[in-house]
Amino acid sequence: MSALSNESFSQFMWVEAALPFSAIAQRFRIGGMLSMKKMNIKTLLLCSGIVYLLVLCFIGSKKNYAAAPSSISPEILAAQQAELLLADMTLHEKICQMMFTAPEQICGSSPITKADEAVAKALTDYPVGGLLYSSPNLISQAQTASMIQETQAMSKIPLFIAADEEGGTVNRLMKKLGTTYIHSMYQYKDEGTDTAYQNACTIASDMSALGFNLDFAPVADVWSNPQNKVIGKRAYSDDYTQASELVSAAVSGFHDGGVLCTLKHFPGHGDTVEDSHKASAHVYKTKEELYAKELQPFLAGITANADFVMMGHLNVDCLDSQNPASLSPIIIQETLRHDLGFDGIVITDALQMSAIANNYTPEEVAIKAVIAGNDMLLEPVDIAKTVSALENAVSQGTIPEERINESVRKILIQKITWMGK
Repeated sequence: MSALSNESFSQFMWVEAALPFSAIAQRFRIGGMLSMKKMNIKTLLLCSGIVYLLVLCFIGSKKNYAAAPSSISPEILAAQQAELLLADMTLHEKICQMMFTAPEQICGSSPITKADEAVAKALTDYPVGGLLYSSPNLISQAQTASMIQETQAMSKIPLFIAADEEGGTVNRLMKKLGTTYIHSMYQYKDEGTDTAYQNACTIASDMSALGFNLDFAPVADVWSNPQNKVIGKRAYSDDYTQASELVSAAVSGFHDGGVLCTLKHFPGHGDTVEDSHKASAHVYKTKEELYAKELQPFLAGITANADFVMMGHLNVDCLDSQNPASLSPIIIQETLRHDLGFDGIVITDALQMSAIANNYTPEEVAIKAVIAGNDMLLEPVDIAKTVSALENAVSQGTIPEERINESVRKILIQKITWMGK
């Protein structure tokens, strides 16, 4: 498999729909090589649409052919384009798309505050799927916008650019860049869904204006245990029904404000005493209690079309007594995917957190995370060891390459769909 080049990504995406004229137009290509700097996903969508219309016109002139569909949905178009990109990618490139890192993790220096040659080289060596920026990366609004724009231009495939911007105690932009200050969500719990929507929309608008396209919010955990300190007032409510309504409204607000959003920390970190940043955290509810209570805000967010779900490093014995939720095939594939119907991108919580880092090697956690069903791995302890372990696992047959393709396909479709709007 040849490596995905700027040229192969940007020159053209032919549409290969299931049409009766495939014998005539199996593959259409637009000639000419357009540089990545001049052509983005939105342009690709337009080009593919033009080709499709030309094919329809050609077919319309032939009397003996069955009628072609009058239109092609954006979802189908995005899926076709994703397959084309996927076919051009090496295994290394595909695995790197599943990595979501801080810029320092791939550059080897700290802090990163501009898109320089080190960043360009890092994105060539490890073309990750997303970058998470935090307070040390942010100096001013102008610096942040420039850094993000120039970093995006260096990446062959557009990056997810994220921050933890919940409001209140967990914010990056508000504190460092002076964006609109929003308090912790719990403070607004009795102000209704309009306020939840508007808060999310404001946060998202401020993020989008600087080049961010993803927020690791809203918190869908319910502050159901007064002893819980890690979630606390980050939650929208201590009531399951109220939290569900507010989280649903927030998802719509994030989208209307211009960013993708993430429900966290599945299947619910609000009932734990322990903090998974520091140690293993345990959820002691029964399965029936969990489904009736903790999972309800997640279900509401999924119904509202949340894009990502972040898996908590939580020991939930009623669902899986062997693995934390972030490494559990049962919790990801059965509970989240099957029972709650989530078909978006599943991402781990940060793999540097003690609940994981103290119990697994980078190689072990990489393999377990992918086998469990995660599409993206957030902040692995060692990016080189993580990528190498997954490459070896595929070559040895421990992980089928189609399992990698499955996740990368989701990632590419999300990027094409969102960035093509």
